Amino acid sequence: MTEKVIQYQAAGGVVLDADERVLLIERIVDGQHEIRLPKGHIDPGETPEAAALREVCEETGYCDLEVLIDLGWQTTTFLLGNKQVEREERYYVMRLASDRLWPPNFSSKREALFHNLWVDSLDAAATLLTFEAEKSVAHRAQAARQLSNPIS
Repeated sequence: MTEKVIQYQAAGGVVLDADERVLLIERIVDGQHEIRLPKGHIDPGETPEAAALREVCEETGYCDLEVLIDLGWQTTTFLLGNKQVEREERYYVMRLASDRLWPPNFSSKREALFHNLWVDSLDAAATLLTFEAEKSVAHRAQAARQLSNPIS
């Protein structure tokens, strides 16, 4: 008997500050250490961009954000326990419009274990991120930034 595949959509951000540092989230759950990009489920009726902004705000406390680049969709498949998951993800390159930090609004105990981690560059982010799909997003963000800010 074939198990049903769990499918859903998520959105998130590659957040940069004025110095081009990159905001990641770090968590240790059940002895498992992960470094991730902030992202989460797209709620019914919500646009991917609105979901990405909301999720970054909820998970990191940074809510004053400006979307710079839409990196488009990617599909990620993985096992969660014994269930197959297929997640369509939409990422945006964002910049902090201010460095004001609000208390994160965690929707679960697992999210409450997130900690902000600033790294010096998109290269460093790609090296540190736990999952290949998110490393790919960091590389795409870097390529998009180079196209939008060519060296004179």
